[in-house]
Amino acid sequence: MSEYIYYRSRLRAKGQATIPGEVRELLNLNEGDDLIFHVDERGRVVVTRLQTVPPDQAWFWTERWQKMEREAQADIDAGRVHQFDNVEDMISWLDEKDEDAQA
Repeated sequence: MSEYIYYRSRLRAKGQATIPGEVRELLNLNEGDDLIFHVDERGRVVVTRLQTVPPDQAWFWTERWQKMEREAQADIDAGRVHQFDNVEDMISWLDEKDEDAQA
């Protein structure tokens, strides 16, 4: 028979319970995190941290990055973009822009 470690918490008003610190650490929980509860086939309640955005992609959902995405989309929508057949054409175009700026 496997040995379990138990953590105790008391149910409070409005159905609130404090998740013990050891469990918060094991689940890497922080204030504001969402949790999922489900009951398994044996009647046990399983708690899982909901990760809607994988941690390695969280940078994409920062307000700063989303602002840059909106700006880029506005440029695309307004036609303020250039397409090139190859890298050499792009570099030539950039060089021309640089020469124009220096003139």
